[in-house]
Amino acid sequence: MSKRNYIFKALLLVAVPFAGLAFSACSDEWDDHYNPDESQISGESLWQAIEGNPELSNFANVVKATGYDKALGGSQSFSVFAPVNDDFTAEQAQKLIDTYQKEKSAGTRNNDNSTIKEFIQNHIALYNHSVSTESTDSLTMMNGKYQVLSSNSFAGHNLLSKNQAYANGILYTIDGEASYLPNVFEYLNKDAELDSVAKFLYSYNKYEFDASKSVAGGIVDGKTVYLDSVVELQNDELHRYIGQLDSEDSAYWVVAPTNEVWNKYVPQFEKYFTYDKTISKHEADSLTWANARFALLRGVAFSRTLNTDASIRDSAMSTLAVGYDARYFFYGSYKAHYYQYNKPFEAGGVFNGTTNVTCSNGQVMKANHWNIKPTETFLQTQYLQGEDGDRIDSVDKATTNYPLTIRRVLSSNPYWKYVKDSKYAEITPTGSQNVKAYFSLPNLLSNVGYDIYVVTVPALAGDTLASDFERRPTKFRVYLRHQKEDGTMSDVESNWTLLDGKDNNSSLSQAVWTTTADKVNVFKIADNITVPYTTYGTGKAPKVELVFQTTPLNSEVNRRKTFNRILRIDEIVVVPHEN
Repeated sequence: MSKRNYIFKALLLVAVPFAGLAFSACSDEWDDHYNPDESQISGESLWQAIEGNPELSNFANVVKATGYDKALGGSQSFSVFAPVNDDFTAEQAQKLIDTYQKEKSAGTRNNDNSTIKEFIQNHIALYNHSVSTESTDSLTMMNGKYQVLSSNSFAGHNLLSKNQAYANGILYTIDGEASYLPNVFEYLNKDAELDSVAKFLYSYNKYEFDASKSVAGGIVDGKTVYLDSVVELQNDELHRYIGQLDSEDSAYWVVAPTNEVWNKYVPQFEKYFTYDKTISKHEADSLTWANARFALLRGVAFSRTLNTDASIRDSAMSTLAVGYDARYFFYGSYKAHYYQYNKPFEAGGVFNGTTNVTCSNGQVMKANHWNIKPTETFLQTQYLQGEDGDRIDSVDKATTNYPLTIRRVLSSNPYWKYVKDSKYAEITPTGSQNVKAYFSLPNLLSNVGYDIYVVTVPALAGDTLASDFERRPTKFRVYLRHQKEDGTMSDVESNWTLLDGKDNNSSLSQAVWTTTADKVNVFKIADNITVPYTTYGTGKAPKVELVFQTTPLNSEVNRRKTFNRILRIDEIVVVPHEN
């Protein structure tokens, strides 16, 4: 299975302009675009007219070499804009023919062949388009590009002849070759400094046959035979993770990493996607390969429709950004604004220092220095609610009674504004047992440093009439437990990492966190802690847990009456370490 098959697919289709010319030709299209007197229409086809015109011999040679003489000699209606020999030389024509043959020999599809796409289809439009003394139209050419046709010019070149009607269309002659302006996606594949990103994104291109748009020719041996077959170009990953950069009807700015940037960051990001042995080596390599590269490219495309000239100077929202109202749902906090960059043109901003290249649907902004921080995109802070029962995996088997209560904080309570979502988890063991609870963490990436915070709340937050015993503080330790190379998680406490908020070298007696009576406490229990493996992208549950153990002695609970064993957790916050 190829690398790209491990990435989640989202179906998005992009039509290919030429695939056996499977477009329906009908007389009403002629009427819509041009309705000359029948006496003005030659009985010749467009191809016969082009082939018989000595001023168009160079253009005719390219048309015939690419097989388009058959299309222009058929029944489909076209408008053709042919450069004359004085402005399109035999040498230019032969160079295009050589390129066509070289690419065809290499297996390049007609739709991707540069001679067809950038020259032939750039001078031909479907259907019939005439001009009058006052008309100015934007024509969609066969390659999807837009060219301006006025009463005396096409694509910036003078019309030497116009409105010549033939049996299957209209012929114009022009005084030069129409320039081809690549779109953003095409440009990536043309710039040698961007070939790393281009090779990666283009590896996801694929074609699929579309029966609904193809012309059926009958049934042979029980199967439909098609006279004209239409294939659709798909690049699901491009559209899903970045944007529709290949659409001529969109406008994007794209910050593109040069090869220098690519070679610096991709190997670094690959370490963030290391998998244990439960994932086959082939699948693990594929996941690492794809995820590291998409990690660099997510958040690099900006729709100009959504980013106006005024707004983009203050804040640039990429295609993956979400609005303020949706931040809490997606990220757990209104303060989080991933894939959105403030002051993008200022020093250190995402657009600062780029080299900009104009394209047909926007611009490529080549970046030799990468100003997009991972913590602004894929390395995100996780806000985990203590009351989320799905995160409480299990309890110590020795604990026979384990009441877990979700407490709600009323708006009239003084602690209401300090408790996330006005709820928290209260874990109250009975008897002389201490709490031992396992909280699952989300998909942490491998070899990434994280800081971890725990927020505890007092008994009064849930009950303003809480007893003196309930209001006592408690003490607890926290361990980090994660999978080993073989994918298993050790049940032996000595194999876990005791978290002390520093270097994790403290003794058991020193690595103890003590709450304060009647106070909301925030503890930084881990500083720059890492895990060696991730389950990101595998579809498997995360294998990273925090293990909470309350530690009060019986004498502290019963005789001294200084502590209880009740653990009240409002929130666990996992923050990528700044370094």
